[in-house]
Amino acid sequence: MINAANLKMLLAALAVLGSVAFTVDKLSTDPGRARVAGSPVIGEPAQDEGVRREPFERKGFTIAPFARFTVRARLLSAEAYRMGREAELSPIDFALGWNDMSNDAVLARLSISQGNRFYYYRWENEPPIAPDAIVRSSANMHLIPASADVQRQLERVPPGATVTLSGWLVDVSARDGWAWRSSRLRSDTGFGACELVWVEDVQVEGR
Repeated sequence: MINAANLKMLLAALAVLGSVAFTVDKLSTDPGRARVAGSPVIGEPAQDEGVRREPFERKGFTIAPFARFTVRARLLSAEAYRMGREAELSPIDFALGWNDMSNDAVLARLSISQGNRFYYYRWENEPPIAPDAIVRSSANMHLIPASADVQRQLERVPPGATVTLSGWLVDVSARDGWAWRSSRLRSDTGFGACELVWVEDVQVEGR
């Protein structure tokens, strides 16, 4: 039986847990928001390794661009990060989908989430499309905004919107030997499969 003293302690504990849950939720860009409907985005991200740019410094890190990069895709999910060394440069990840993974009929049969700088998808019974098509037509991208204005634009993109991001694929390093490398492919999976994108321009269609 719970007496008055124990009930008071229980309510206090629940209040603390509720506060923690609220804080964690506010660190994300409202992942529970319903995805807005949209049209499929046909085409692949454009990666041009023939264009060069010299490495440069940002917040004590060396950023080495290796390919000009543009992606036009549906925003499947967005997650903001405040903790960890990576968040000093990249405060937000976008899970993006194109071709089959931008189709509302396909997305309706998938549960999509993000966490720990990864993007996850699940389905019940049978997948809506072949699993390798999911891999080829979507990606989790770590975004490094080139300016405070670009960061504000990224934070305002609603899930489901068609967005075009332009900039560079980059590798990052620090003087103590720490390094963060971008994926070079759209077909890889697991650790190291996320693109690391220096974002210079953000365009949201329908605005």
